Amino acid sequence: MKETSVRDHKRLLLIDDDPNLILLVKDYLEFRGYEVITAENGREALEVLELDIPDMIICDVMMPEMDGYALVQHVREDARTNWIPVLFLSAKGQSQDRVKGLNTGADVYMVKPFEPEELVAQVESSLKQVSRINLRPSKGSETGPKLHVPPEVELTPTELKVVQYVARGLANREIAEQMKVSQRTIESHVSNMLGKTGLHNRTELARWAIESEMA
Repeated sequence: MKETSVRDHKRLLLIDDDPNLILLVKDYLEFRGYEVITAENGREALEVLELDIPDMIICDVMMPEMDGYALVQHVREDARTNWIPVLFLSAKGQSQDRVKGLNTGADVYMVKPFEPEELVAQVESSLKQVSRINLRPSKGSETGPKLHVPPEVELTPTELKVVQYVARGLANREIAEQMKVSQRTIESHVSNMLGKTGLHNRTELARWAIESEMA
């Protein structure tokens, strides 16, 4: 029972344009207790992500319509999905290929052909890491005074997006680049949110977003 605890109710999104590999990996992961949803390319995967947020993404790199690199960029830029661990599967095993994959935003890079047991081990390791990160907000609340924010505070959709980036640790300049607006505009949004919430700085704003499960 202890061995399967990490797998309980975990949903994995598997993306590959090779139907044989999809069948093989899906069967193996389901046999090990995971729920697996599939897509044939990055474009189809984005459609899946509009409706369903998996616990992890396992993705081929070279695919038609949208490759793994482009997909991961979309995943990392969306506040709904940027926390999801991504494992790249690729036939390209050169050092520069691995570096590019990890720099693009993948958490793990595995080269085909691979041992199914190693894939499961990497999946479990990534899911455990996410679980550890998710424990941080409750611990973080002990490191500072309790935040007192009026319960009726309402953020605009743009403010919500900005505060999610703040919670991820991005500077105003980086947020401006992501949202394609001026840094002054981002500073104005942050200032407005501090006024609405009565908080004192960006650190408290980030804590509030995390503790309120906005991030």
